[in-house]
Amino acid sequence: MNDNNEKKTVMFFPNREEYKKPLGAVKVGEPTRFNLLFSRPSNPAEVFLVLTKDGEQDVYYPMTYVTTNVNETMEYTVTVSPTTSGLYFYHFAVNTEDRQYRIGSDEDLNALLGKGCDWQLTVFEEKYADPDWLNGGLMYQIFVDRFNIGGERKKTKNDAVYRDDWGGCPEYRANRDGKILNNDFFGGNIKGITKKLAYLKSLGVTCIYMNPIFEAHSNHKYDTGNYRKIDPDFGTEDDLKELIKKADKKGMKVMLDGVFSHTGDDSIYFNKYGRYDSVGAYMSEQSAYKDWYTFESFPDKYRSWWNIDILPEVNENCPAYDEYINGEDGIIRYWTRTGIGGWRFDVADELPDRFLDRAVHAAKSVNKDALMLGEVWEDASNKVSYGARRRYLQGRQLDSVTNYPFKSDILAFCMCGDAVRLNNTVNVILNNYPERVVNNLMNLLDTHDTARLLTVLGDSGETDTREKRANAKVKNLAEAIALMKIAVTLQYTLPGVPCVYYGDEAGLEGFEDPFNRRCYPWDNKNKEILRFYKKIGAMRTNEKNILACGKYRKLAAQDGLYAFSRDNGVETLYVVANNSGSAVKFLPSGKEKDEYTDLLTLKPFDGNVPDKCAVIFKRTQDVVFPVKKPRIKK
Repeated sequence: MNDNNEKKTVMFFPNREEYKKPLGAVKVGEPTRFNLLFSRPSNPAEVFLVLTKDGEQDVYYPMTYVTTNVNETMEYTVTVSPTTSGLYFYHFAVNTEDRQYRIGSDEDLNALLGKGCDWQLTVFEEKYADPDWLNGGLMYQIFVDRFNIGGERKKTKNDAVYRDDWGGCPEYRANRDGKILNNDFFGGNIKGITKKLAYLKSLGVTCIYMNPIFEAHSNHKYDTGNYRKIDPDFGTEDDLKELIKKADKKGMKVMLDGVFSHTGDDSIYFNKYGRYDSVGAYMSEQSAYKDWYTFESFPDKYRSWWNIDILPEVNENCPAYDEYINGEDGIIRYWTRTGIGGWRFDVADELPDRFLDRAVHAAKSVNKDALMLGEVWEDASNKVSYGARRRYLQGRQLDSVTNYPFKSDILAFCMCGDAVRLNNTVNVILNNYPERVVNNLMNLLDTHDTARLLTVLGDSGETDTREKRANAKVKNLAEAIALMKIAVTLQYTLPGVPCVYYGDEAGLEGFEDPFNRRCYPWDNKNKEILRFYKKIGAMRTNEKNILACGKYRKLAAQDGLYAFSRDNGVETLYVVANNSGSAVKFLPSGKEKDEYTDLLTLKPFDGNVPDKCAVIFKRTQDVVFPVKKPRIKK
């Protein structure tokens, strides 16, 4: 048996139904068929699927010979039905008279003979109904203080810096103790969002995700002061209910940001500065909140989030805290009853499994369609945090997660043309995640935690100091916009739901916090970028039936060219992104160019794709977006 020849003809790929069905993660007890094709060894005696549950022993499942194909490969099959949820890993073993051959996975999940990793099989319980209202939709993230001012502006904090220069550079100031203040406010509020619902609708938005809105003394609100009260600078509970009601009429849901791993030290619960009329944990060892926190030396030495002492860390396993957040009269149920569409859990890695179980149950007991989405920066199916394997996606917890893996590799493709890496990541996520999770993935390209998309893709010159980064502007704007359009096209068409960080569509730039949190430029929008976002948003709305759950299939991934299709069994959408350095010709096999017609007053797609360009088309409809190679001013 020649390993080199055999390697070329071993065939198994878990994201194709001819090899594995069903695709992706599977439900507990669901029959799962594996088909393996390989070149004929001399006298094969046995073929096995070797399946291993995480932390347990290998189990060998004999495979049954099916047929010999025309290419002289032998096909074997087996069907297994995993009986418990969890992570499983598998490879294949082929025994002959004199040796055993191992068949494993390469980086793109294709089969390798004699080496390779195990494939992953995620098995989940179907505990809750699929909250499918977001499928095929569009999310929009709002940093409330910087989006829009609606009605009378509130100024309720004595030690805040209230600014009247909307669009000015956010401050990065520390007090004499070196603590970053984050206390400059520009006046954005909930009523300001309500006033802009028609604008959000014009972008195709179906879900408004707001950064935290509960009372806190910073502008970012991740230092919660009171979970039961909306920050008065942002508005009132009635303002939130009005936003929810009016957004609902326009086909949009509202998602809240839940920050439950820590509170602020300046809070009703900790009350380090005596601002609140409460006996906070810092004030007395007899405080009702004392057990929420971990003191190493009372009161000044306590465990804090990432050692930032203004953010004392809570003990989520404390029964009193758990009940306060997840109980019958707890925070989750209280705000879910206002009619929100769901929650985004901040730093889900730091919330224990039991706490997440109860939080999800609390929300879904009020609204079975509430979407529970966690902030996870890695592959959430096999994530290990604090020494424990997490079970976010195994049926009792999260409906979906933030999709940072796609973000990283979309940007890598735009900056250096690495199509292979992007396709590999897409395949791994599709294999490892349940379909319902994939359909609700938050596909982001930037957030309040990262540099702005346009800044990442452009050249801002020297940025070696904070002062330079604060005032930096992209110099090669035309080229950066061309790359931005490619990135956004991929974000809008790959499996999952795109999430636009407010202002990206208007051309906002900015490096790290706080420069990525500038005010929305209502009087100075980049019209070219905004037109593009509206056009691609309309495309997503029109093609919802495909983009909600259409199967992904790679068509090309090499040398700066990335092409794939999305197919719902009735229609097929094709996406071609070219960052190769030269024009390419691309047409799906079996399709003639005169079968394409144009519904957006663009030229019919003839297969020519310029460099720095993204194109979306269907068999009977050119949908979008040739991006002309920019002319750079010298």
